[in-house]
Amino acid sequence: MTSTPPAAAVSGERRLDLDWVRIAAFGLLILYHCGMFYVPWDWHVKSPHPVETLKPLMVLTNPWRLPLLFLVSGVATRFMADKMTAGALVRQRMWRLLPPLVFGMLVIVPPQTFMQVTQSLHQSISVADFYARYLTASGHWVDPHTGPIITPTWNHLWFVTYLAVYSLILGAVLVVGRGGLERARELGERLFRHPWAVLVIPLAGAVATRMIVSPRFHDTHALVSDWNVHAESALPFLFGYLFGKSDAVWTAIARARWPALFLAVIAYLGYAAYQVAYPAYDAPASVAAAVRFAFGVDQWASVVAILGFARVHLAAAQDGPVRRYLTDAIFPFYIVHQTIIVIAAPWLVSLGLPQGVEAALLVAVTTAGCFGIYEAVRRVQVLRPVFGLSWRRKAAPSARGAGRPFRSVALGAVGEDAI
Repeated sequence: MTSTPPAAAVSGERRLDLDWVRIAAFGLLILYHCGMFYVPWDWHVKSPHPVETLKPLMVLTNPWRLPLLFLVSGVATRFMADKMTAGALVRQRMWRLLPPLVFGMLVIVPPQTFMQVTQSLHQSISVADFYARYLTASGHWVDPHTGPIITPTWNHLWFVTYLAVYSLILGAVLVVGRGGLERARELGERLFRHPWAVLVIPLAGAVATRMIVSPRFHDTHALVSDWNVHAESALPFLFGYLFGKSDAVWTAIARARWPALFLAVIAYLGYAAYQVAYPAYDAPASVAAAVRFAFGVDQWASVVAILGFARVHLAAAQDGPVRRYLTDAIFPFYIVHQTIIVIAAPWLVSLGLPQGVEAALLVAVTTAGCFGIYEAVRRVQVLRPVFGLSWRRKAAPSARGAGRPFRSVALGAVGEDAI
C-alpha cells in the first residue's frame, strides 16, 4: 500500500474533503440524469434519437455514486449523534428530510409524471385533471416499458426516503443498544485499520450482494422488499456512521487509494465492455455473472479510491466561499434538477437543434435552473425548510469563522444548528 501524506484529523468537526466529495457526486448526478434522456434505457421522457454509444460513459458512476453518498451521510450522522441525544438526532433528521420529501411528492415530482403521461404515453389531459388523479392514485396509467405508474410518488427523492428510514432505525438502536454499536465500532476499527482489510472485506461484501441478492431482488426504490438497494445503501450508511471519526480507518482508506483505483478501473472496463458487446443484455449466464462480479468490485473500490484521494488532497485544504455556497446549495439542486430536465428536454427537442447542441443546452438550462431556484428559495423563509435549508438564513461567515465544520444532515448544509 502507498504511504499517506499527513492530513487533518477526522475526529474533530472539519471534513472539507467529504463536503467536496458530496458536491462532486451530486454534480455528476445532474449530468447523469441529463444523459438518461438520451441513453436507450427506460426513463420518464426519452429522446427520439437515443445514443447507444453513451452507455459506457453512463455506467461510469452507476456502481458507486449512491453508496458513496449514503456513506457520507452516515459520517454526517455520526458527527450529529455525538452532539445530541438519540431523540434529538431523530427530530433533527426528520425536520430536515420530511418537509422536502412531502413537498417534493406534492409539488416537485408531479410535473415529471405529467410529462411522462403526456409525452411518453401520448395522452391528452389537463393539468388540473392530472393532478387530481395523481393525488388520488386514480390515473391507472401504464408505461409499456416499465409497467404501472404509481402515484403519488417520490421518483428521484427515494434517496431522501431511505435516508429518513435509516435515521429512524439508527435512532432506535441508539436508544436500546448504543453500547453494541460502540463495540462494533471498536471491533471494526481494529480490523479496518489495515489498508488491505478496509479494501478487500467490504469489497467482498459488495460482490456477494451483487452475486446473490441482486439477481433475486430487482431495484424498485419502493422501500418495501427493495433488498438489493438496501444492501447497497444501508451498509455504506452504517460504515460511515461507525467509522466517520476514526483516524485509523481513514488513514487506511487513504493508503489503499492507489490499489483501489487500479481495481476500479479494471472492473469498470469490463463492465463497460459488456454494455458495448451485449446491447440487448442477452449475454450468456457466465458472462452475466462475471459482470455482476465486476460491478461489485467497482462499487467498493471506487468508493475507497475517491475517499482516499479526497482524504489526502482535500482534508487539510483551505476553506472558501465556493465550498460553503455549494454545500448549502446541493440539497435544493438535488430536489429540483430532475424536474427541470424532464420539462426542458422535450421542449429542446421541439426546437430541432443538432443533438450535440441540444444536449449542451439541456445541461446549461438544468444548471441555470438549479442556481436560479436556489437563489430564489433561500431568500424566502417559508420555502427554505421544504428545500432542505435551515429555517433562518445564516449570517455571512467572518474571516475568523470561515472554516465551518462539516454540517450536512442529508445532502447539503443545514445551518449552524445541524450538529
